[in-house]
Amino acid sequence: MILRTRHLESIKQKLANFPVVAILGARQVGKTTLAAQLEADWPGPKRRFDLEDPDDQARLADPAFVLRELKGLVVIDEIQLRPDIFPLLRVLADRPGTPARFLILGSAAPELLKATAESLAGRVAFHELDGLALDEIASSAVTPDWLDTRWLCGGFPRALLVSDIEQSREWREAFIRTYLERDLPQLGIHLPALTLRRFWTMLAHYHGQTWNGSELARSLGVSDKTVSRYLDILEGTYMAFRLMPWHANVGKREVKAPKVYVADTGLLHSLLGVGGLDGLLAHPKCGASWEGFILREIIRRLGAKRGEAFFWGVHAGAELDLLILQEGCRLGFEIKLTRSPRVTAAMRSAMETLGLDHLYVMCHGEGEPWSLAAGVSAVPAACLASEQWQPKAFDRTAGPQRKEQGKTV
Repeated sequence: MILRTRHLESIKQKLANFPVVAILGARQVGKTTLAAQLEADWPGPKRRFDLEDPDDQARLADPAFVLRELKGLVVIDEIQLRPDIFPLLRVLADRPGTPARFLILGSAAPELLKATAESLAGRVAFHELDGLALDEIASSAVTPDWLDTRWLCGGFPRALLVSDIEQSREWREAFIRTYLERDLPQLGIHLPALTLRRFWTMLAHYHGQTWNGSELARSLGVSDKTVSRYLDILEGTYMAFRLMPWHANVGKREVKAPKVYVADTGLLHSLLGVGGLDGLLAHPKCGASWEGFILREIIRRLGAKRGEAFFWGVHAGAELDLLILQEGCRLGFEIKLTRSPRVTAAMRSAMETLGLDHLYVMCHGEGEPWSLAAGVSAVPAACLASEQWQPKAFDRTAGPQRKEQGKTV
């Protein structure tokens, strides 16, 4: 078992400040295991309910009668199966002295769990749990190709921590089938599994590209509104994500549509029919797959929240894979599947146009970062697993000056 210390400390801090904390993430990403690790460290009384367990469902037939008497830590797993509990949690959270803290686990974003936002506003803190990060698996990696294994198999623990690639492929294919046929109907989303599987597969072929709903709609024979709803469902259940564009107000024809990605590279490769690493390296989406993988690792490493991570591009060709805006700094990231990156004209254009404090060229491999030019560093991807490497801005007096503030669209 991998101890996810960073997540544990964050959840403990939130439980100290909020009566209700929600751990949200995809199915099988490790929410239940993380909650069990937290329970093991909890000093006081604790009680756990799994709403997929018939016995626990029976115990909570009258949730007010059971939950009102509990003290300490109360864990409720798969909360999306019982939305009627949310109004009760609001009442229990408002009791004087807050005798109980509630840790609820769910497999859908707050946008799909509308009852959460409506009933627990101001009383709940959200913690999103993603797949295993590079820093979480590097210390326990036993093979020299751990970086490529994480890229190929994805971050779901049961897909990554298996003895061979074939077992990982079988698990991922079973996960996709279960998600479409069981998990979505449990959320009240009733769509033909075959139709959504087709859309998900098509989205995999658009991985890393700007969103073109009209093109996907024509291919599926449905309306633009319908494919947008499909994307919302995948994003709301942590199967896909959008990266919004940054608008720099430079008088150029900038890209204004978001980029779309399949959230987990292991699922991406299953949808693309990719087998082993050799097949991945020969696949046309290899570079886009690597981009999505490293992009999410960077966002996770920097703790970038919504409204802090963007991409930038102009129709003439210049672009930047990732722009992070934090604490008054603008950090740029270019992601290249190479061990010998170099500074390109597009990078220089992005630095000048966006007024970057520093540009990092993320490449494949291990080792120490090195300088490529003034304000530009090459960083091997394995550095994302090291606590010693921290991206930071270079001296502003030596770097490019910002032209104007810019805005999002």
